[in-house]
Amino acid sequence: MHPTPTDVALLGRALDVARGALASGDVPIGAVVVDADGRELAAAANAREALGDPTAHAEVLALRAAAAVRGEWRLAGCTLAVTVEPCTMCAGALVLARVERVVFGAWEPKTGAAGSLWDVLRDRRLTHRPEVVGGVRAEEAADLLRGFFAGGLRD
Repeated sequence: MHPTPTDVALLGRALDVARGALASGDVPIGAVVVDADGRELAAAANAREALGDPTAHAEVLALRAAAAVRGEWRLAGCTLAVTVEPCTMCAGALVLARVERVVFGAWEPKTGAAGSLWDVLRDRRLTHRPEVVGGVRAEEAADLLRGFFAGGLRD
């Protein structure tokens, strides 16, 4: 799938969320959830270190917040944009939440579950499979991660 201009803009918003969380000491990953009309329901950054919670990935936190806004755990019609390819936990959560589309930036060959290492999101055995658009603003997203791990972006 090719990214739409909206996908590119959503990834920009997710990158802004990730950059805004650099001071937390967490890996700078940002996620945003929008409804079918493009209205932002939630945005979140990784908070594993800040919360001491191994499940506090940006995607999971954004899904929880979007479900709270909607008053419903089913996020049908929604798109989640995230700066890096979701891991297996996050991919599973995206499937269970019935998200319609997943847009991500950098590929993650070590833990990615949207086509790199695994492809949980498009597994034909599952009852829900979101549309996946990967590699959107990939270099920009990868540069943010590289800078963080090199120590140049930590506050």
